[in-house]
Amino acid sequence: MDFKKKFWDRVRLLRTEKWYSQEGFATFCKLHRTYMGLIERWKANITLENILLIAKKLGITASELLKGI
Repeated sequence: MDFKKKFWDRVRLLRTEKWYSQEGFATFCKLHRTYMGLIERWKANITLENILLIAKKLGITASELLKGI
């Protein structure tokens, strides 16, 4: 399984555990909803800056977010 799929499966799991919709979480992160959709479907690459942002918004560290990937 490739990194992007594992990463976004983990983000989706953590996001839904906190009851965020994809659009709601994008808004919370101040990312465009279509960008969030593209990266969750592995159609766009994500920057390290956005990985750190998403981890922070999920209330975890980047290393916790990337654990097991």
